[in-house]
Amino acid sequence: MGLDPQVADALRARLPEVADRVVLTIIDEVPSYAGAFSGRMGEVIRNAVQLALGGFLTLAARRDGKAPPKAPAIEGAYQLGRGEARSGRTVEALLAAYRVGARVSWRDMADAAVAAGIGAEQLARFAELVFAYIDELSASSVAGHTDELESSGRVRQRNLERLARSLLTGAPADAVNAAAERADWDPPATLTAVVLPESQVSHALTALDPATLQPTDEVPGVPDGHAVLLVPGNGSAGARRTLLRSLQGTDAVVGPASPWLQVAASHRRALRCTALGLTGLVDSEEHLAALLLAADPEARADLRARVLAPLADLRPSTAEKLTDTLRSWLLNHGRRDAVADELFVHAQTVRYRVQQLREVYGDRLEDPAFVLEATLALA
Repeated sequence: MGLDPQVADALRARLPEVADRVVLTIIDEVPSYAGAFSGRMGEVIRNAVQLALGGFLTLAARRDGKAPPKAPAIEGAYQLGRGEARSGRTVEALLAAYRVGARVSWRDMADAAVAAGIGAEQLARFAELVFAYIDELSASSVAGHTDELESSGRVRQRNLERLARSLLTGAPADAVNAAAERADWDPPATLTAVVLPESQVSHALTALDPATLQPTDEVPGVPDGHAVLLVPGNGSAGARRTLLRSLQGTDAVVGPASPWLQVAASHRRALRCTALGLTGLVDSEEHLAALLLAADPEARADLRARVLAPLADLRPSTAEKLTDTLRSWLLNHGRRDAVADELFVHAQTVRYRVQQLREVYGDRLEDPAFVLEATLALA
C-alpha cells in the first residue's frame, strides 16, 4: 500500500495506546474475557495484539511493492487460538474478540491517519487492508483453536479408553483413580456394563449419559461384533428404569449397577447373560435364576443325570413323559390341575403318572434336599 512516512510514524506512535484500548474493550464487551488478562495468558494475549498491529503497520508502510513476511503475526494468531482452546474459551468468544479488536483498531488508527493527513483514496485502501489482515489473523486463530481441541480431544479420548480398560481388567484401585484423574472424568456412584452389537453403539450413545465409557480395544470375553459400554448412574431403581428406557430398540444386555470400581462384576454378569442367547433388550436382573443354572453346565448335566437315574430302565417314551410330569409337579408344587393344564393332559393322567413316580422314587419325593436338586436339574 505504501503509507506516507508521516502517517506510518503517527500510527506507530499510537500503537501501544491502540493495543491497550483493544484489550480493555474486549474485556468490557466479551464476557468470556472478563478475567482473561491476568497472569501469563494475559501477557500472551497482549503480546499477540501488539504483534498483530505491528505486523500490519509494517505491511501497510511498504512502498517497494513487496509484501513483508506475515509469518510471525500469523503464527502468533495460531498460537493464540490454541491457548484460548486450552483456557476453555469457545471459538465464538475468540471471533467476538476479533470483531471488537477490528472495530477498535480501525477507529483509532483511522483517527490517527486522518490527523496525519492521509488522503481519502489512501484511507479507503487502508480500510480494506485492515479488515483483510484481521480476517487472515482470525482464520489462523480459529485453525489453532480447532487443532488444539482435536489434539486435546484425542488425548482425552485415549485416556478415557485406558480408564475403561483398567476398570474391566481389574487394575488396582489407586491405578484406576489415577486414570480417571488423567482423563478428567468424575467417578459416579455406580457403573453399569452394557453389552450390545457394535452396529447399535452410536444409537445408544446418543441416549446415554455423556460420561459413558467405551473401551475400543478388544475386551476379553466380548463376542465378535459386540461392544461394551460402562454407563454412570447412582444405583437407584429410577436410574435403572431410565437406562432401560434409553436402550429401547436395541439388543443390549444390561448388567447390574455396581460400585464404579467394581464394574468388572457387572461386565461379567452381562457377558454370562449374553451367553444365554436371549434376544431383544435384556435386563440381567430378570434372569438371575437362568444365570445361576447356567453357571456350571457340566455340574448341572451331572445333577440331571443323577436325578433321572431311577427312570433309566423304563422305555424312553415312558421316561420322557415321567420326566415332564416330575418337572411340572415340582414347579407347580404338586397342584394336579395346574400340571394337567401345563402338559395338556387330563387330571387323572397326572394322578396316574405321579403314582408311577412315587413307585420309582419312593420317599425321596418328600425329601427337601431331593426336591431342591430335582428342581435345579429340571428347571
